[in-house]
Amino acid sequence: MTEKPTAETPWPVARLSGELKGYIDRLGSVWVEGELTQWNLARGVVYAKLKDLDQDVTVSLTVWSSTLQRLTEQFAQGDRVVALVKPDYWLRGGTLSMVASELRHAGLGELLAQLERLKAALRSEGLFDADRKKPLPFLPQCIGLVTGKDSDAEKDVLRNAQLRWPQVAFRVRHAAVQGDRAASEVAAAIRALDADPEVDVIIVARGGGDFQNLLVFSDEQLVRTAAACETPLVSAIGHEADSPLLDLVADLRASTPTDAAKRVVPDVAEELALVVQSRARIMTRVTALVTGEIERLTNIRTRPVLADPGVMVQSRAEDLIRLVDRGSQLMHLRVEREETAVHRLAAELRALSPQRTLDRGYAVVRAGDAVIRDADEVSAGQSLRIRVARGELTATAD
Repeated sequence: MTEKPTAETPWPVARLSGELKGYIDRLGSVWVEGELTQWNLARGVVYAKLKDLDQDVTVSLTVWSSTLQRLTEQFAQGDRVVALVKPDYWLRGGTLSMVASELRHAGLGELLAQLERLKAALRSEGLFDADRKKPLPFLPQCIGLVTGKDSDAEKDVLRNAQLRWPQVAFRVRHAAVQGDRAASEVAAAIRALDADPEVDVIIVARGGGDFQNLLVFSDEQLVRTAAACETPLVSAIGHEADSPLLDLVADLRASTPTDAAKRVVPDVAEELALVVQSRARIMTRVTALVTGEIERLTNIRTRPVLADPGVMVQSRAEDLIRLVDRGSQLMHLRVEREETAVHRLAAELRALSPQRTLDRGYAVVRAGDAVIRDADEVSAGQSLRIRVARGELTATAD
């Protein structure tokens, strides 16, 4: 401020606003802690109110969209936060607000980081895998329940389960569900129920709570105890917004204790109705099947071939006679053809036979086994055999 205004030389409003803005812009950022009494998102910008934790003092807080996109945590009205803010003066409106460049939950930053590291380690070990989750029994005879003593969660589970199936039995193990000793007590109760051979399924129930109260169900010892449990385990913490690690390692996650009772215990009325419906469907199917088979049997019995079996023989008798006659004709024709062929071959054979030559007056002269074809082949005094048409002669060559 180089000039001091007077009544004769006053500043314009724009000058005053400009001087204030210039002074405020020179102020640096500062970390503050408080409670969010308002958190409204409009067109990508959050307009919030930050209230002092001890005194009734509130400042306006603006979170621009660029800052909002960088935030890794979710915020809502009532959260206790730590914010890095810088004052900002709006010239046209003449209002002062704080612009937040960083925002985190008070006291939970390192805790959340540890929780994420534990979650990553358990996931890498396969404790969250779907293939390791055990199916729940259809009708558990005995249910183990881990919950706070005289809690609403205990009453909800017992009441809804017995309304659905009055004969179901419970083994209740009371344990602290918040505080320093809660994790060890819940883990001990799970181990005790898991060792009980009569317990078919275990429910861990709590009626909701804020984030810090639910941290006990993300305790590593408790989560590993639940993962090692041989009995199917149901997590019914009753808080939709947060997901404790017990929900991820459990065989089934129920949204509320009431939901856990409904999903573990079948409704006797519904099951009886299903039995009645199933029996009716079976009866309808069997009746339809038997009726269909009776109709088929009746149709088969009324066929002519079964009503009068002789019809089948009589209808085929003429065909058989015709076929026999046709076969006899074909056989005679074939024999005649073969006889003619035999006579022809015999005539050909006789025409080619040496006997026909002998019958015409020729003879076959042999000396020993050799047939004489040349007179020079015979010497004087040699014994000869002469074969004529009928008989054989012996001669001596001269």
